[in-house]
Amino acid sequence: MNEMLRQTPMSFFRYAYESFPWESQLSGLVGPRGIGKSTMLRQYILRHRDEGKFLYVSADHTYFSNHSLAALADDFVVEGGTHLVIDEIHKYKGWSRELKQIYDIYPKLRVTFSGSSVLDILKGEADLSRRAVVMTMQGLSFREYLEFDHHIVMPCLDLEQILSHTLVIEPDFHPMPYFRDYLSSGYYPFHNIDNFDVRMQQVVSQTTETDIPLFAGMNAATGRKLKQMLSVISRLAPYKPNFENLATELGVSKNNVPDYLSYLEKGGMIGMLRDDTRGMCSLGKVEKVYIDNPALMTVLSDNKPDIGNLRETFFYNQTRVVLPVSSSRESDFRIGNRTFEIGGAGKGKRQLAGTDDGWVVRDNIETGFDRFLPLWEFGLLY
Repeated sequence: MNEMLRQTPMSFFRYAYESFPWESQLSGLVGPRGIGKSTMLRQYILRHRDEGKFLYVSADHTYFSNHSLAALADDFVVEGGTHLVIDEIHKYKGWSRELKQIYDIYPKLRVTFSGSSVLDILKGEADLSRRAVVMTMQGLSFREYLEFDHHIVMPCLDLEQILSHTLVIEPDFHPMPYFRDYLSSGYYPFHNIDNFDVRMQQVVSQTTETDIPLFAGMNAATGRKLKQMLSVISRLAPYKPNFENLATELGVSKNNVPDYLSYLEKGGMIGMLRDDTRGMCSLGKVEKVYIDNPALMTVLSDNKPDIGNLRETFFYNQTRVVLPVSSSRESDFRIGNRTFEIGGAGKGKRQLAGTDDGWVVRDNIETGFDRFLPLWEFGLLY
């Protein structure tokens, strides 16, 4: 634990750090691979280790090949432990049952865990819905990237501030060069390491061939089908899902396709844009399937993404974290009663004719005016 803590940077904290329920008896942080969950857990220990006795463990450690989490908690409490932090909980068989046991036996022990976003924490073998407070974290926003990589501090804006053109940027700050870099790789905190593309391919392989099959009880062959499905979608996205065609191309049952898409979405590989219908089910019909984020899209397209698709992917990826985004019959996206059309610097209002509250989101402009909004500003929402 001490060696891991020594390697933990303390110069930058993710957007979720302040709002995470650290003092809950049982709290969980889930999200896609590679976005900084482990770092955030260790940062909390470093900031608060004088307030209790902490233990940080990774659930995939060989120690757990012949020891249980529950027994570890027993020993830790006997030694005066107050805060148990468990990383990679999804790699421990029977995780939910033992977390429930620890929660029920030791009400004064604070347990914090992290896991893959594929993992449905509230639907494990034991009922944790009334016990665990779980937060989902996404990758770096453009605002976070500016601070993390370039020490440029920008305010966090809400939608109303973007629509009213309240942001005033410094005369010598030109966001577009930074924005281009962000679109190519900036969503992931490890983007500045060597061989980023290789690391990203490892993230894709581990998510599709290990994380999802481990949770869903799939065999290795099915895991490879998931990776193949992602490859197909990456060539077509934004993709209007046709389950029958997709099943034929992959050589799988049509009935399995919705489940496969759902797992890829939970794993941070794709994003599914739904319509705004409401009823007994809170989720509407899937209208488009996107690659999850611009960096992943760039890697999957061999660094040659379609710029129009990349713009839409960025807008959906950033807005969905804090806003209810759905498809629009008139334009690209709907947020509440407003519609948003995404395009380049010359994009006009033609497609918004007849809409009550339509907006054009333009790439390659620094500031907004009238009904035109700069695309990059939507990266300041979190």
